Amino acid sequence: MSSIKSPIDIYRKLPQTNCRSCGFPSCFAFATAVIKGERPLTACPQLSTEEAQQIVTLVKTLPDIDKVRSELVEGLRAKMLGIDLASSVGRLGARFESGKLIVRCLGRDFSVDAAGNVASECHTHSGLVIPLLGYIVHSTGTNPAGTWTPFRELPGADQRGPLFNKRAEQALAKLADSHPALFEDIITLFGGERSTGAFDADVSVVLYPLPKVPVLFSYWQSDGDMESALKIFFDLTAVNHLPIESVFELGTGMVMMFEKIAQKHG
Repeated sequence: MSSIKSPIDIYRKLPQTNCRSCGFPSCFAFATAVIKGERPLTACPQLSTEEAQQIVTLVKTLPDIDKVRSELVEGLRAKMLGIDLASSVGRLGARFESGKLIVRCLGRDFSVDAAGNVASECHTHSGLVIPLLGYIVHSTGTNPAGTWTPFRELPGADQRGPLFNKRAEQALAKLADSHPALFEDIITLFGGERSTGAFDADVSVVLYPLPKVPVLFSYWQSDGDMESALKIFFDLTAVNHLPIESVFELGTGMVMMFEKIAQKHG
């Protein structure tokens, strides 16, 4: 039998009932946690011990995600040492106070010092720290063009499009299906704005995870035989501010954040 190398491989072997008994909003979210080593397969109550063990023997161990992200953060912090924060204010759409750069992310202020240390009133996890430091290091200061583009059409996206669709768009569509108030919560918690008429979607919300990197979430509810769908769009200039890998991390990181909030609030 072939080895398991990705969340979708595990997902195919799960009951796919999205019962949430494992603590995750969907079987795919649970599969993602398993492949990262964050949750054992035995946490799925619908799998017998024997079935779980059979799957475990096929799982190919992936690199330590936390270690990879930690190394990436340290690399970005090293590049921060050569940046004049005070003169970067205009380029980044930020403020400079008490020797620190203040960047508005998802409706909240994040402070960054010259060594790349990030602080905020809310939890600063790597899913946001990495894009934030990458933004400071790489941004050209280009203003948004106002042209919405799907991730797969951004320069350099290459083969990442299908994976982005599974990890971000499909996962968030399922979350929206089961949490009718999701987008209202996003607007309230993260300073989102409704966008009227965007792609004729039932709901469209714009967020600013970074000052010059807006993101549009468009959701179409199920209608008769038509299943629900969700698409995530970036401004065409996103790659002027972040490497494509960081754009990917930004999109998937926000979805993971929304999943955790949904779990917390039911």
